[in-house]
Amino acid sequence: MIRFSTNKGDIDIELDFDNAPITAKNFQQYAEEGFYNGTIFHRVIPGFVLQGGGMQSGMKEKPTRAPIENEADNGLKNDRGTLSMARTQDPHSASSQFFINLVDNNFLNHSGKNPQGWGYAVFGKVVAGMDVVDSIAKTPTGRFGMHSDVPTEDIIIENTTIL
Repeated sequence: MIRFSTNKGDIDIELDFDNAPITAKNFQQYAEEGFYNGTIFHRVIPGFVLQGGGMQSGMKEKPTRAPIENEADNGLKNDRGTLSMARTQDPHSASSQFFINLVDNNFLNHSGKNPQGWGYAVFGKVVAGMDVVDSIAKTPTGRFGMHSDVPTEDIIIENTTIL
């Protein structure tokens, strides 16, 4: 289990090594290295997701390891409280960024091994701190350069602990 201590409270995450071994191992490695410390939740969309794991204050992107294989065909669903890997249009482009589903986002689930159907790989879930997640979801947002849905105040992962 992993605890993100944020400036808004703690979020405890349980990883699913059985169904998403590549993704869970990748996330845990970033966590163990302290990579997430000092990163922000840089995208907050109420009724959809909180995204973090790659940007520092001022929307400065952190360098990451190579992308991993997409495991979205693992049968797990993008339901409320689950964590999934963020990626570009390339299905196999996820590295460090993740999102927490604020609602059941069925349209993000795997439906086929094609560009439209790959989906987003679920690899864990919030087991404590959904109240913190819901509180963060209420943070006012705006634009920052080319980015939208950026919180107007930094929501920082101050420390990462392996429990």
